[in-house]
Amino acid sequence: MDASAVVAVFLPPHDEREPMKELIETIKLAGVLVLAIPPGLAGIHFLLAGRLGIGLVLIGLAGALVAVKQWLSLPTSGKGLILGAVTGSDRETEDEIR
Repeated sequence: MDASAVVAVFLPPHDEREPMKELIETIKLAGVLVLAIPPGLAGIHFLLAGRLGIGLVLIGLAGALVAVKQWLSLPTSGKGLILGAVTGSDRETEDEIR
């Protein structure tokens, strides 16, 4: 048996665009982290200084930024579902077409 045949059995079909999607998602996450890390660090600073309220608010804000980015990135996220409902779109995804 050829080595490429063995590899083809164990690896799923490869989409050439998939690495680019992953790269773009990583860049988006880095951008969100650039915005989320400063309030998170400030929140930790305020917590250590004894200002519990403002510290928790800033840490919550930082966490919410990352959580919303991740939620909006999901294929079945609310953004996609809401846009589909508003536009009345029943378009199939690439996975459903295959």
